[in-house]
Amino acid sequence: MIPPSAPTPVDDDATGRKNMQQLIQLRWIAVLGQVGTILVVYFVFKIELPLLSMFAVLAGLVAFNGASLLRLRLRRPVSNGELFVALLVDVVTLTMQLYLSGGATNPFIFLYLLQVVLAAVLLEAWSTWIILLVTAACFVALEFAGRPLPLPLDYELGPLSLYIQGMLLCFVLNAVLLVIFINRITRNRRDRDARLAALRQRAAEEEHIVRMGLLASGAAHELGTPLATLAVILGDWRRMPVFRSDPDLAQEIGEMQTQVLRCKSIVSGILLSAGEARGEASEETTVHAFVDELVAEWRSTRPVNDFEYRNLFGEDRAIISDSALKQTVHNVLDNALEASTHWVGLEVSRRDDTLIVSVTDQGAGFSEAMLNHLGRPYQSTKGRPGGGLGLFLVFNVVRTLGGNVSAGNRPQGGAVVTLTLPLSALTIDDQEMDEQEMDEQGADEQEMHALTQEEGGHDH
Repeated sequence: MIPPSAPTPVDDDATGRKNMQQLIQLRWIAVLGQVGTILVVYFVFKIELPLLSMFAVLAGLVAFNGASLLRLRLRRPVSNGELFVALLVDVVTLTMQLYLSGGATNPFIFLYLLQVVLAAVLLEAWSTWIILLVTAACFVALEFAGRPLPLPLDYELGPLSLYIQGMLLCFVLNAVLLVIFINRITRNRRDRDARLAALRQRAAEEEHIVRMGLLASGAAHELGTPLATLAVILGDWRRMPVFRSDPDLAQEIGEMQTQVLRCKSIVSGILLSAGEARGEASEETTVHAFVDELVAEWRSTRPVNDFEYRNLFGEDRAIISDSALKQTVHNVLDNALEASTHWVGLEVSRRDDTLIVSVTDQGAGFSEAMLNHLGRPYQSTKGRPGGGLGLFLVFNVVRTLGGNVSAGNRPQGGAVVTLTLPLSALTIDDQEMDEQEMDEQGADEQEMHALTQEEGGHDH
């Protein structure tokens, strides 16, 4: 498990790709802005510029932006090194354009600040310092080299000075771009932090569920032996003449046996929900018999007024009864009964080699929030501590059997929960059946051998 304090690779990848997209958008804006500025300076202000060379630089920048777009189509994460190279290309391109248009005397030289600020926001510390040093070196180099720009230094004209107007335009451009893109980048980071917070919350919930599962599994193991002992003792009592002669005592012992068997079934369901092997109560049966028994057991122990049961499975099929699946369907029926005490529906059908179990009710239905977080722990409308674990356990058991769970609201009102299970998960192939029969035969032979030895010892 990834520590909650550390960003996940998925989150880092998403954030890196969004940051790369921001740089690509900014580069398109830079290309359009430079084209417009060059044309205005050349044709409006009649200032001579090396148009061929400057447009050649822009063509190279467009080609690099196209390559960046192709890079985003790859599923490989965007690394800090790639963002560093992209910003370095932008710095080099800006330096070439400034060299061709006046060097350090060009009022747009302060666009270097935009590159430094973006590097500080997007890159790691070492990369930011390199960008800073590179921009500073380019600034100093342009002070000594650069194509002269015939721009009059008419500062005394104030706002009418072309140089001051250029500096004002550069300031506004820097400020607007920084506000727009820093806000976008900050929003990307907030989204990442929100995803990380959700992951931390989910990790804490799942850790709690794991602890509960371990506790329940341990308790189930500990309870298995005393319950088995009670079952044996009650069986012996029921065969004793003193209890057989008293109908009231015999009835009470029978009821106690029923409750002990129910406790053993619950314990087996806990172990199965924890992902352990199938319980001792598993036996060969059919789909119709399994579902009919499940329905009869649930109806006999729940105060349901109107229960509609439809078995549309069709041709019967042999399966192995699974107490975990039985308990799972009971949980779904219990949830439906809590939402709709007057009516609950159960339909069993078949699609190819898939068993479909649908439970419907006439309650208030699921909210949008519940449907969006279905199957997660602590997602419940019951408003009590620990609520919402029922469907979570249902999801876990069904997924363990290779199926899936879906839920929704009915057009006429109420909710529907559908369990879809492959029939192969409820059957044992011939090889496994043969192995099971051989194991049972071997156990019988060992038992017979032990009895024979015991009888032989008594004879002596």
